[in-house]
Amino acid sequence: MQIDFAIESDYEYISLRDKHIHKTLIRPKIKENEILIIRKYNQEIGWMRYGFFWDNTPFMNMIWIDEEYRGTGIGKKVVHYWEELMKQRGFEMVMTSTQSNEGAQHFYRKLGYRDAGCLMLENEPLEIILTKELNQN
Repeated sequence: MQIDFAIESDYEYISLRDKHIHKTLIRPKIKENEILIIRKYNQEIGWMRYGFFWDNTPFMNMIWIDEEYRGTGIGKKVVHYWEELMKQRGFEMVMTSTQSNEGAQHFYRKLGYRDAGCLMLENEPLEIILTKELNQN
């Protein structure tokens, strides 16, 4: 498995699968190195996309692993890789969120993320905000 910043040739793979971002934002995020692409045998098998909460705190917006590769530890490796990148850039905390009806909340908690609040939108499940302090050793 290999984790790299997404490049222009990854656009189609991402745009066909990521239904949570407007298509016009994918290329700028690729250009800004805000999408990590996951490959196995030189084939794309997933991605992780992030941005910045309040323009100063890294926020993992989306992690996706193709169905046949889920449950193999790849997601955990990608999150740790991203956390290390953010730590190297001098950030002391990272954030993410998940809906209360999704199992991802348990995945993040196992990785050391702690509940930090929630967002309530009309006719939507509760959005749980999670944070993790990055040890600056």
